[in-house]
Parts: sequence; C-alpha cells; structure tokens
Amino acid sequence: MSCSCKQQAGLDGKPCVPSRPALYAADTLEFQKSICAFLLEISHWSTVGKSVHALEKPRMKTKHQFLLPLLIAVFGLMPTGPATAQTLTVLHSFTATNGVAGTNGDGATPYAGLILSGHVLYGATYGGGNAGKGSVFAVNTDGTGFTNLHSFTARFGPALTNIDGARPEATLILSGNTLYGTAPFAGSSGIGTVFAVNTDGTGFTNLHNFSGGSDGFNPYAGLILSSNTLYGTSFYGGNSGAGTIFSISMQPQLTIIPSGANVILTWPTNYAGFTLQSATNLVSPAWTTNSPAPVIVNGQNTVTNPISGTQQFYRLSQ
Repeated sequence: MSCSCKQQAGLDGKPCVPSRPALYAADTLEFQKSICAFLLEISHWSTVGKSVHALEKPRMKTKHQFLLPLLIAVFGLMPTGPATAQTLTVLHSFTATNGVAGTNGDGATPYAGLILSGHVLYGATYGGGNAGKGSVFAVNTDGTGFTNLHSFTARFGPALTNIDGARPEATLILSGNTLYGTAPFAGSSGIGTVFAVNTDGTGFTNLHNFSGGSDGFNPYAGLILSSNTLYGTSFYGGNSGAGTIFSISMQPQLTIIPSGANVILTWPTNYAGFTLQSATNLVSPAWTTNSPAPVIVNGQNTVTNPISGTQQFYRLSQ
C-alpha cells in the first residue's frame, strides 16, 4: 500500500484507506491522514526485503509512533521475528465415566485449578470418582503417582443429601498437610459443604454443612486461610437470599496413638498458639501444660509421653 502526497493532503477527496474495515475513529479523514503519513515514514525507514520488526528504532520517535501497535491490531500486521517452540505435556488423562452415574476411578471434568506443594500437584474434579460426584486428587509434576485422595459419596433422597458434599468447583488451598475446599452441593441439607482432607487422603472432615438459612448455601468459590480461620462465600442464602461471606474458626485435631510403653500425641503445625495440656480427671480438672514440649515430625507437632499408672486426659488449649 502507498499514499501520494496529494492523497495525504486529502485534496482529491479520496484519502488512502486500506481495504479492510476500519475500527472506531478510523473512518475519519484526520485518522486516515495520520495513517498515510505514518506509512510514508515507514517507506523512509525500510528497504525492500526488510520487515517492520527490523526497522531502525530512532526514526520511529515521531508523533505517529502510536500508530504502529494500532496498525498491527486493526490491519493484521505482525512483526516478524524468531518464535520459541512450546511443548505441552499431558501429565494425566482422566478416564471415561461409566453409565448414567458417571463413575470412574480418578474423577472427571476438573473445573478448578491446581495447587503445588514440592513436586506434588493437588486438585479436584466436578464429576467422576467412585460415585460420580467428584474427587480430590494428587499427582506428581512429572505425571507419575496419580492418587484419588477422596471420592465424594452418592446423594440420596429428594434433597440429594450425603455426608461429605458433591461436585467441587473451586481450587483447593493447602495448609501444612491439610487440603481445604468447598463443595457447592449435597451435604446434610443438600446445598453444600466446607471440607478438609489430609494430603495422603486420610482424615476427611466435613467442617460445615450449609443449612440454607443465614449461613447461605451453594459455596461455589474457594477459601482463604488466615491463622486458624477459613474465609469464603456462598452464592445464595443469607438474610436477603443474595449470598454470604462466612468464616470458620478451626480447632486442631489431637491424635493419640499408643506405642509400646508410650503414647504419641500429634496435631498439625499450621494451628498457631495451641498448648498441649493434661489432667487426671474431668470432674474437677486441674489442667497443666505438658512436658516435654512438642517437636515437629513429618509436619506434625509431636509429643511422646510414657504410659503411667494414673489415667491422663489431654486437650489443646489456646
């Protein structure tokens, strides 16, 4: 395309207009004049066989410099240059689902994104799994070691209820060795849950069943965690039916495991400010801070106490 000085001035009433339709103000005479002037400048910069990408930049510092990206966008001009090849690697293909129930062994239709911890990716699927209601999974970053950590259970009755929720859509969050997420359907009222599960698939816990009242229902979005409190939103419900913002304050789970002449007590390290205490009775307890202090083993606060003749009760206090 070329423009004569006569066309640039617009004296013949036929300004230089590209054959492709112009956008926004491109049909105005002033804009067309600017395009022509800019193209005339390009003709001074370039020689035959050179692309716009190879032009000398000092000559481009003019009042028409802003037109180059606009021309690229409007007229499809694309500077030439080296392109770096990108390689996509499929780490895991979810298997086909079976029948109307939509079941499989690994999950299907992952709406949510992934989170990364070390060399392990964690995520959730909307469908598939053992009951066709979604799953929580883990897979190594090289595609090995895919594990279905939890399959959400089937829904029953007219309210489509279950014990754990169904069809998670949001990205999980990770704290310590615990994954947290939302399921917008099922649960005891059929309208969603907040859940937690350990990264090895153990300890699945339904942290909250939405009731459909003031707490809201259908928590489609994900969670955030600050200290010992989860924050999230529900799509519907609340006082006006237009959704809620909620928080869930969590207490760490204390695990007690006998081991020979000792008892091993553990709780997650991501719960700050908790102290292990013990008492010899629960009628009029005198709680005392346990000694020795905990040590961290495999991401857990761990205390090993000898088993004595006197019974002991333990709690975590904040």
